[in-house]
Amino acid sequence: MATTKKATSTSTPSARPSAASSVQNAPLFGKENYKWMLIGIVLIALGLFLMGGGKSKDPNVFDPKEVYSFTRITIAPILILGGFVIEIFAIFRKDKEKK
Repeated sequence: MATTKKATSTSTPSARPSAASSVQNAPLFGKENYKWMLIGIVLIALGLFLMGGGKSKDPNVFDPKEVYSFTRITIAPILILGGFVIEIFAIFRKDKEKK
């Protein structure tokens, strides 16, 4: 059986420039991005809450006015979609450069 030797590098990390060291460790999102993301999450949660609605007074009786209410089929989906649009805006938004 033959044994193999592992080659060891004698160079130091500072002697060899790497792509990671040339890039600054700037945060991915700024304070404004997180603010818009929080607003989007709140809208999505509110829409889901409104879509869920409450429980029926009598579970043995089907009430179409409760199930097909304007809030559940119109307002809630609009809020959810609006929240997703705000989330996309928050992700793609760039901070203004400081002078």
